[in-house]
Amino acid sequence: MRAQDSATAPSSIAVVGSPTEPSSAPAAASAAPRTSASAAAGNGPVGGRSGTALAGLGVVAFSLTFPATAWGLECFGPWSLVALRSVLAALVAGGVLLAARVPLPARRHWAGLAVVGGGVVVGFPLLTTLALQTSTTSHAAVVVGLLPLTTAVLGALRTGERPSRLFWGAALAGAAVVIVFTVRESGGALASGDLYLFGALLVCAAGYTEGGRLARVMPGWQVIGWALLLCLPLGVVGSLVALPFEPVRLTAHGVVGLVWVAAGSTFLGLYVWYRGMAAIGVARASQLQLAQPLLTLVWSFLLLGEEISAAAPVAAVAVLVCIAATQRAGRRAARESPTVRSQTRESRTAQS
Repeated sequence: MRAQDSATAPSSIAVVGSPTEPSSAPAAASAAPRTSASAAAGNGPVGGRSGTALAGLGVVAFSLTFPATAWGLECFGPWSLVALRSVLAALVAGGVLLAARVPLPARRHWAGLAVVGGGVVVGFPLLTTLALQTSTTSHAAVVVGLLPLTTAVLGALRTGERPSRLFWGAALAGAAVVIVFTVRESGGALASGDLYLFGALLVCAAGYTEGGRLARVMPGWQVIGWALLLCLPLGVVGSLVALPFEPVRLTAHGVVGLVWVAAGSTFLGLYVWYRGMAAIGVARASQLQLAQPLLTLVWSFLLLGEEISAAAPVAAVAVLVCIAATQRAGRRAARESPTVRSQTRESRTAQS
C-alpha cells in the first residue's frame, strides 16, 4: 500500500472530526497517523493565512511568466520554447520525485493529472506563447483578468464549493476592473492573438481547478510533478521536431527567460499555488490572481521597458479592495459551514 494513499484515503478523511464519533480520543488517534504521514509527504496541515500566503507567492511567480516568455522568444521559436520549457520542468520535477522516492499515484488520480498537464503544462504555455508573438505582455494580461472568475466558476462546478453572493459580487467587480484597465492599457483594440488568449484562459482554468482538487489528497508539488512527467514524452517529441525548423539565437535574456518559465513558473509557482489552493479552496485562491495583471505590468515596465499609465495605482487599489472582499467572504463561509460549526460545538462540549 502506498503511503500517501493510506494517508488520504476517503475513509481516513471521514473519520477525522466526524460528528458520529463516540468520543474524541478515537478521533485523535485516527487523525494522528494521517497528520504525520501528510507532514512526512510534504503536505502537512496549512492554515488559512498560510494558505493565502502560499497562493499569493504562486501569483507572484505567475506574474513573471509573460515577461520571461517574451525574453525566451528572443532565443527560441514559440514551439521550441514551449517544448523545452516542458522538458526542463519535467526533469526538475522528476529529480525531486526520485530523490524523495515518491511512489506512483493511485490509478484514479491519473485522469485528473492529465487535465492538469494538458491545461497548465501544455495548453496555457503554448497558446500564450503563440499569442505573445503578436501581442504585448500588457495586452496578454487580459487573459489573467478573466482567469480568476473562470477558475472560480469551474471550481464551484467541479468541487462543489458554494461561495456566497458577496464573493461572486466582489469577483465580478474585480474582473471588471482588471478587464477595463488592461483593455484601456492596450488601446482598446483586439489583437490577432486574442483567440489564442481566450483558449488559454479556458484550459488554464480547468488545469487550476483539477490541480486544486488533487492537492487535497496529495502534496501540491507531487500534483505538478506527476503532471509534468506525464507530459514529458510530448515535450521531447516537440523539441526534436521544432528545434531543427526554428532558429536558435542564444542570449542571456533568452536563457534566463527559459529557466524561469520552466523552474519558476511551471514547477515552483504551481507547487505553492496548488498547496495554497488546497488550504483555502479553489474559489478564494483564484481571486488572488486579480492582482496578477497589475504585477505583470510592473514587471513589463521594469524588465521590458513597456509603459504604464497613471491609472495603474487606481486600478491596483480597486483590485485590492475586491480581493479583500472575496477573502473575507470566503473566511466567513468557511466558519459558517456545517462541518466547522459541528467541530466547534464538539470542541466546546469537550472543554466543558
